[in-house]
Amino acid sequence: MAREKRVVLAYSGGLDTSVILKVLVQQGYDVVAFAANVGQADDFTQLVARAKAIGASAVRVDDLRSEFVTDFIFPTIASNALYENRYLLGTSLARPLIARRQVEVALEEGAQSVAHGATGKGNDQVRFELAFAALAPQLEVIAPWKDRSFLERFKGRSDLLHFAREHAIPVEATLAKPYSNDENLLHISHEAGVLEDPSWTPDEGMFRRTVAPEQAPDSAEHVELEFKDARPVRLTLREGGASYEEPLALFAALNELGRKHGIGRVDMVENRFVGIKSRGVYETPGGSILHHALRDVEGIAMDREVLHLRDMLAPKLAELIYNGFWYSPEADFLRAAFAQSQRLIDGSVRLKLYKGNVIVEGRESRSSLYNRELASMDVAGGYDQVDASGFIRLNALRLRAHKLILRDPSPR
Repeated sequence: MAREKRVVLAYSGGLDTSVILKVLVQQGYDVVAFAANVGQADDFTQLVARAKAIGASAVRVDDLRSEFVTDFIFPTIASNALYENRYLLGTSLARPLIARRQVEVALEEGAQSVAHGATGKGNDQVRFELAFAALAPQLEVIAPWKDRSFLERFKGRSDLLHFAREHAIPVEATLAKPYSNDENLLHISHEAGVLEDPSWTPDEGMFRRTVAPEQAPDSAEHVELEFKDARPVRLTLREGGASYEEPLALFAALNELGRKHGIGRVDMVENRFVGIKSRGVYETPGGSILHHALRDVEGIAMDREVLHLRDMLAPKLAELIYNGFWYSPEADFLRAAFAQSQRLIDGSVRLKLYKGNVIVEGRESRSSLYNRELASMDVAGGYDQVDASGFIRLNALRLRAHKLILRDPSPR
């Protein structure tokens, strides 16, 4: 094939995308390697050199960390979006940002195609390709792990490693790697390999973002997080007095606190969009602290009915994000509703961080809906307790009616 088609490949510098880059070059493509810095611990200088050595005509590396924090992490945590009640969506949030920038690079470079190295069994293929379809449907999508000829050529990791050696592709991967990782500013995930046995207990050496809670300091650390419209605007460390306001610096400081105190480990079996159950082990230190702190401020500042409605819809938003529908009308609709709920969620919460735990020590809010006199058991505060009799009587009417139609008259 003559070199007439330009493709932008989402390039990680790992074994899979390095082999894919070489294969695309062999097929005659003019390949632009694109790498997004979303907070992973990669050596981007080495990544650029590797991509060029393999045959990329150009390499683009973009620092998306600030955008990731302000446009993806903070709004999603403010929405209380947890997939299956536990997963803070670390990988799911990074993919639409990477895909969006990849599309922008493709249009800037005059490319006709975009490519990715996600496998045909996972969620990431869906996240990338749904984002491409929503943002630039005119671009051709090249997904080698769903191409029959590629699958017949590369039946496993050993074939990839053999190809890399044959073509002098420098990669650190070995057959002995026991599981795969995905890392960004919000989390690091561990899956596959030995983790496919759901009863297998991970070795402590697997964890890279957090210390084990039992290895965390024996003394607690105290911090204060301040929020404005459900976004963190200041983090203050009470020991030492350090303070952070810039979003990326604030979130990086939360990550370091969480790492130090062993906060944010989750080991779960979840339901992938493609219908497969999968075990994932996640380390989300800063996101976990932020999640706990904001839920507490909402408790004092968010209207009850709004809070309950938001929490009815939050699992749906989490599902949409997890399944790759970040750029969809239904996700836009939910985010707009949630943005309304986040107005005036202002206040601060004091936290104690101790051996894997985030413990709330107190909160205050200028938009507080809490009335101390109404809540007090000792002060009337305008609340007539006699009114409670009528309130209960009215709410009991339907329960009494239901009991009358039951055949069994005995108490349950």
